[in-house]
Amino acid sequence: MNRLLARHPDVIVSGTVENQGTFYDRFGHVVLLSAPVHVLIDRVSRRTNNPYGRTADQQAEIAGHVREVEPLLRRGATLELDGEQPVGELADAIEDLITRIR
Repeated sequence: MNRLLARHPDVIVSGTVENQGTFYDRFGHVVLLSAPVHVLIDRVSRRTNNPYGRTADQQAEIAGHVREVEPLLRRGATLELDGEQPVGELADAIEDLITRIR
């Protein structure tokens, strides 16, 4: 990650890892994309490219992450976006952030 960020200062990174907070000072924004648990469960249940999220145990794990991890992510975020919004609107919001940084 250090090499990537050193070579590409305007990169957009997506995902969540345990040590992500160590990189927050290298980003202009840290965006949390959130959605209610029922929306997340519905989405993972219907996707066809990944079986994770179809079992009751996996769905309970997802709910647990929303309950326990999302508040931590929210504290580190500079912006929270509603994941129920249309993809185009979310993309526009991210593009607006990028435009303001440059």
